[in-house]
Amino acid sequence: MEYVYAALLLHKLDKEVNEANLTSVVKASGADVNEAQVKSLVAALADVNIDEAVKAAPVAVAAAAPAADAPAAAGGEAKEEKKKEEPKNEEAAMEGLSSLFG
Repeated sequence: MEYVYAALLLHKLDKEVNEANLTSVVKASGADVNEAQVKSLVAALADVNIDEAVKAAPVAVAAAAPAADAPAAAGGEAKEEKKKEEPKNEEAAMEGLSSLFG
């Protein structure tokens, strides 16, 4: 997971997401670097538009749901219904991220 975070950080700072930069960020975090995972992630992200991927991620939808649910919180029932839907979005997001690492 730290490799994905490092790639997002590099992208946010307008730095190239390559093996050297990714390795540097992971090392700076204090984590051990697995070169195979670094190479795999860089290869997987080679043809990906990270901005579009972040916008399309199910996690972004799940994060926006509580803000939209705030006015309905007075009703009580609407809040309980949202809680049942959120784990599905979260599970889908985790499945997508786990596919990066096989």
